[in-house]
Amino acid sequence: MRLIYLHQYFKFPDETGGTRSFDLAASFVKKGINVTVITATSDTKHKSNKRWKVVEREGLKVNYIFLPYGNHLSYFQRSMVFVTFLWFSNFRLLKLKGDVVLATSTPLTIGIPALFKKWFGKTPFVFEVRDVWPEAVIAIGAIKNKFLKKLLYFLEKIIYKNAYAVVPLSTDMQESIVTRYPHYASKSSVVIENISEISRFQKTESEIDLEKIIGFKPRFSLLYAGTFGKVNGIDKVVELAKKTLQIDDKLVYILIGSGAEKDNVIQIAKDIGVYGKNVFILEPISKNELPKWYNSISIGSSFVIDIKELWANSANKFFDTLAAGKPILINHEGWQAEIIRKYNIGYVLPLNITTEEARKFVDYTLQSNLIQEQQKNAISIAKEKYSLVRAVEKYMQLFDKVVK
Repeated sequence: MRLIYLHQYFKFPDETGGTRSFDLAASFVKKGINVTVITATSDTKHKSNKRWKVVEREGLKVNYIFLPYGNHLSYFQRSMVFVTFLWFSNFRLLKLKGDVVLATSTPLTIGIPALFKKWFGKTPFVFEVRDVWPEAVIAIGAIKNKFLKKLLYFLEKIIYKNAYAVVPLSTDMQESIVTRYPHYASKSSVVIENISEISRFQKTESEIDLEKIIGFKPRFSLLYAGTFGKVNGIDKVVELAKKTLQIDDKLVYILIGSGAEKDNVIQIAKDIGVYGKNVFILEPISKNELPKWYNSISIGSSFVIDIKELWANSANKFFDTLAAGKPILINHEGWQAEIIRKYNIGYVLPLNITTEEARKFVDYTLQSNLIQEQQKNAISIAKEKYSLVRAVEKYMQLFDKVVK
């Protein structure tokens, strides 16, 4: 079988960013599938005199188009990157031969080349929903124009209508799709959550010397490794840090990553007096470097701003934490909060962090027996529900139905 994998942000493990697409694609190759990837990159090592550069690596044939991109860009600038990628990937995809296309969002526009490939190339496609676009971006106020909203909802509907299957990454995303488009319920019946890549996070015994990096040995450490974007609400971590600093100054917060809000978060941390005391903000690292960090900290974390539509997210941070066998802290409700409570694998922090709530969190960090129990539960749930093996099995069953 020939699979064309369409993902605007495809990353290898030695790069910064999520590796779900790589992990799946590399596993498909091991199953005997021929995989070609179409993606964009802002890595200058892939700049070329030609529009497209093809790299063969790990059994994959990756088609790169160089398009500088980052959270520092405005929504308009990012939209123009989407449009540029959409335009050129359309023609690239039509030239390639394949039996099925797997198009993974975001953005929603990633579905357009897949649509054209179906209409003009007679190739079926599966559409993977990583975020409920455009519902989420409209909810955060990124898109206000009424005509554009209607256009995006129309595009969403057309993509779902033409896809052989729609694969949401969480039950909350599935519920959103089914509620708004009940006649496509059968197409979105398979949920394939983000992946806890257990072999990557369990194979290392090396650790980071936190005392050397921050200047003292923390009693308890929280790690945030991800994007500093507007939707991530990392200022909430700083707010929590300010309140817990007065209670226990050996409880520290380590924030790793990049994004449009990073400088702002650093400034807030400095202004309220926690920067360099119990908040330490570091540069982004590759996926391959993450395991030793998770091996060194007490709890992982994932944050979002106070918008309900964002609760449906399937963040890498959640699944990486479980794969590392560590408890997870989040600051929102939704399906992840339900999983945390049901299986006792972490802590759900209220969005409104009062002094009392901060004290409750400090008390939680002192319960060593509970933390140890949650560590065992975390790796158990990662293996049982979110392993790469399980995700690949679901996709192989789906591909068998598409390519009969």
